[in-house]
Amino acid sequence: MVCSIPHTKKLFISGDFNDHIGASDRSYDDVHGEFGFGDRNEGGNSLLDLARAFDLAIANSSFPKREEHLFTFRNSMGKTQIDYLLCRKCDKGLCTDCKAIPSEHITTLHGLLVMDLEIKKSRRKRTGCRQPKIKWGSLTKGKAQELGESCWL
Repeated sequence: MVCSIPHTKKLFISGDFNDHIGASDRSYDDVHGEFGFGDRNEGGNSLLDLARAFDLAIANSSFPKREEHLFTFRNSMGKTQIDYLLCRKCDKGLCTDCKAIPSEHITTLHGLLVMDLEIKKSRRKRTGCRQPKIKWGSLTKGKAQELGESCWL
């Protein structure tokens, strides 16, 4: 599925992966930021391998946060980070923030995970519909007569 999306398109993947990537141990620096939560498990290694294979970065490990904005799942046993937002490494610069929003009002045990993006709309250049500019300063007497004759024909 990931391979079918062209690199000219933006790709963001979000989900409950039920994996723990933990704090960074420098072996996955290319996909894991240095701001994880908890300890890594085998599923976390698999998620990091998947991110590396498809040239993705894990956005919620890329920003320093207070603990309550790191964990995405909480129950009576404790709290952990198992929900992740992934993006292409080349688009990581668009992401300005990513955090979990703690709330008592959500009926699920998962917190809301949000990402702030800064996407600039590119301006299209208008081509082919403009009239050519006349450089009046470089107009000589001979060229002016030639221009006048061609306009009155």
